[in-house]
Amino acid sequence: MSSLITRVKQKQIEQLIEKGKRLDQRGLHEQRPVKIELGLIERAEGSARVFLGNTQVLCGVKVETGEPFPDTPNDGVLTVNAELVPLASPNFEPGPPNEDSVELARVVDRGIRESHAIDTEKLCIEPGKKVFVVFVDVYVLNHDGNLIDASALAAMSALTNTKMPNYEIKDGEIKIKQGYTPLPMKSHPVTVTMGKISNTLIVDPWIEEEQVMDSRISMAINDDNDICAIQKGGSGYFTPQQILEASKIAQEKSAEIRKKLNW
Repeated sequence: MSSLITRVKQKQIEQLIEKGKRLDQRGLHEQRPVKIELGLIERAEGSARVFLGNTQVLCGVKVETGEPFPDTPNDGVLTVNAELVPLASPNFEPGPPNEDSVELARVVDRGIRESHAIDTEKLCIEPGKKVFVVFVDVYVLNHDGNLIDASALAAMSALTNTKMPNYEIKDGEIKIKQGYTPLPMKSHPVTVTMGKISNTLIVDPWIEEEQVMDSRISMAINDDNDICAIQKGGSGYFTPQQILEASKIAQEKSAEIRKKLNW
């Protein structure tokens, strides 16, 4: 019976979208309400919780010292992990990261990295030897669709909230001093995801729309309104014209979000 109801609802979603409407009363290019809370995790150097409709994501940032990569001796290190907490959805299971959590972490990472959001050169303590390593951990607490946008927004919000320790080098050793300075930021990328249903693009698909759409595309937009990362998902396709349309929508929506957040 439940699968029959699901099929009926899927048909209803498709028919509404063909008429330019959505089941939750939003416009085709309208996002769900966004709410952001900062500084929730006491032991983290930065943290944020994002509500995108009923989707809820928590992000914590830790800053520690470590070694740089050999090919970037003057740059600090960024590492992003994502965890789909089992209580967030009946489909999430405990255990090692699955394909979905790996993809989520990579998409969030790419948006931050390719936009040069963090000034990684300022994370260098001693070239080739010591740098600050920024650990970004994303936890999905409630899954009601569009984890990519919610997670990317949570990560960027947590990074803007992050403080790194003051330090000095004495006798060749790093000495952590009192006080903190903000993490050096150069850009504030915003990721916008669109789904395709009935050959129509919709912004911020919620969970029931995700079950209907045949493909999705996520675009990270930097402060200059340039696309710095793209991720395509699903088995369907986008025409060149739809990709151009999606890019314009993503640029408009990211500008709206950036204005709301004063980024």
